[in-house]
Amino acid sequence: MSGLEKGFGSRTLFRDVTFRLTNGRRIALVGGNGVGKTTILEIIVGSQEADSGDVSRQKDLRIGYLPQELLDVWQSSVLEEVMKGASHVLELERRLRTLEARMADTTGTEHDKVMEAYGIAQSQFEQLGGYQLEAEARRILGGLGFTTPDMDRPLAEMSGGWQMRAALARLLLQKPDILVLDEPTNHLDVESVLWLEQQLAAWPGALLFVSHDRDFIDAVAERVIEVARQTTTEYIGGFAEFVVQREERLRMAQAAASNQARKVAHVEKFVDRFRYKATKAKQVQSRLKTLAKLEEIEVPEIEELKLKFAFPEPRRSSRVVIEIQDADIGYGSDAPVVTGANLVVERGDKLALIGPNGAGKSTVLKAILGQLTPTSGSVKIGSNVDTAYFAQHQVDALDLSKTVYAEFLSKVGEQPKNRQARTVLGSFGFSGDAVDRKVLDLSGGERTRLALAETMCNPVNLLILDEPTNHLDIPSCDVLQDALQAYPGTVLLVSHDRYLIRNTVKALVEVREGRLTQHLDVEEHILTPSPDKATPTSSANSSTASQVAPGGKRKSDLRKAQKRAQAETRNAKSRDTREARKTVERLERQLLRAEEVVGGLQKQLADPAVYEDPDQMKRLLQTFDSAKAKAEELNKQWEAAVTALG
Repeated sequence: MSGLEKGFGSRTLFRDVTFRLTNGRRIALVGGNGVGKTTILEIIVGSQEADSGDVSRQKDLRIGYLPQELLDVWQSSVLEEVMKGASHVLELERRLRTLEARMADTTGTEHDKVMEAYGIAQSQFEQLGGYQLEAEARRILGGLGFTTPDMDRPLAEMSGGWQMRAALARLLLQKPDILVLDEPTNHLDVESVLWLEQQLAAWPGALLFVSHDRDFIDAVAERVIEVARQTTTEYIGGFAEFVVQREERLRMAQAAASNQARKVAHVEKFVDRFRYKATKAKQVQSRLKTLAKLEEIEVPEIEELKLKFAFPEPRRSSRVVIEIQDADIGYGSDAPVVTGANLVVERGDKLALIGPNGAGKSTVLKAILGQLTPTSGSVKIGSNVDTAYFAQHQVDALDLSKTVYAEFLSKVGEQPKNRQARTVLGSFGFSGDAVDRKVLDLSGGERTRLALAETMCNPVNLLILDEPTNHLDIPSCDVLQDALQAYPGTVLLVSHDRYLIRNTVKALVEVREGRLTQHLDVEEHILTPSPDKATPTSSANSSTASQVAPGGKRKSDLRKAQKRAQAETRNAKSRDTREARKTVERLERQLLRAEEVVGGLQKQLADPAVYEDPDQMKRLLQTFDSAKAKAEELNKQWEAAVTALG
């Protein structure tokens, strides 16, 4: 991609977008809503044209693309639809069948030719994994959460989320040269996200994806491209490295701009002092020419939603907000989805409900919301508990014909609990003229923010959120995180976003294999289970798993002891890795500077005038090769240092 530019009407979306996708390169595109991430993807796959610039592709390049919204019409079972992804292999199989039929009908020289063609086709079929194709398709579907019976169901009967998973499975089976994914984790549970991370981290081709999931970016990407301020900037490493490098780049730009400002002030002072002194006229003119030629150093701004939340205090609920006792929860006469469930949620608790899709998280939520009655045991809500519930259907229910302001008022009224509607909308990123935009013109993330504002605007004391980060960009996820941190009530969160869970909740409730287990802290081995985890951690063998009694004494004592032990472990680890961290940080700085040198030389080599002077061209190429080798060596040292740090 070289010099891509795209605009809509009078607005320039981006310009001078230049980067390269090569085998083994895995790039994450990040940036706020509306900056053009999806547009860049669509230009690359060919569904949109850039206003200017070029996309150079190798001959016969195969590109696989997963958009956020599917337009496919499904006509077959899940397995059959996924197998269509390997159409080139299936076509080769049909050729083999045709050649087999011809072998039976030919003799002599013609038979020998058919046999030779069959041998070549069979060798290609074997190299492409044709004999294991169905097994591979089933393996991929299993990794993405499909059960064996589900694989034979008509895909058209399944929900949009499961259809999106099948489309992703089809792409993985296809194995295109370039895989382009727009928010691939939106409809996945944590286990499926972890499985996908492993597949993509080992992807042999090129990978370009958009994601709001920081952990996913860190696990998969080896480069991050930020789309901001109508251009792109490329960084080496995952999301954590991107943040560090961006801060370092900003600090260096600020220092350079400050230094330049001091020099300019010094020159201006000299000019003002000696402007009319004849003996200094030559020096004054020289300095004025210097100022005229000076290119002002611009300090990039990090444009992110930074909002403050001041939620009104809800009325005080009873100490026990939710109490589930020995409950079997299911549907009608079918076997219970969750059996023997026990859970106590106290006032002010913030919990995340985690577990694989189909384990029963939604079933438990329905019981808590009163939409489902347990077949045995009880599910009780405490006194004075006011509940607000958010799920994706709230986004789908927005009136696209209304403005943001009118849609908000239609759901919550002019002054939600004595607060101005515009103030509430401003807290969720809709300030100024943004409230007059049509809902139809909002991005998926902006619509989700609006639905969240409608859900959270009134002072309820129990907030239940089911996958609220779907379609949100990273800045919008930060808005949600800040809102949940400031929220004064009780929170029950269902999400596959591990970063959001770590930063908003204090405990986990695991739903797995029909059992419900409460963990009194956010432990990484529970939040991010190993891929081969098959059974839940039972309360009998987990020091932090407990079916907590309403009194809560054991809960607080255990939590204090555990936190002390964790703090001691963290302190010891910090002491042991201090020098290693310093090495990583030093190499990161050196690598950033080396990459900037390489980028500058690339721009020089793009100037046709360079090639008019053979000697100059040779020197510049030698300098470029040396700088590139240095950057590659620093990258190897940095990777080794990161690996050593663990």
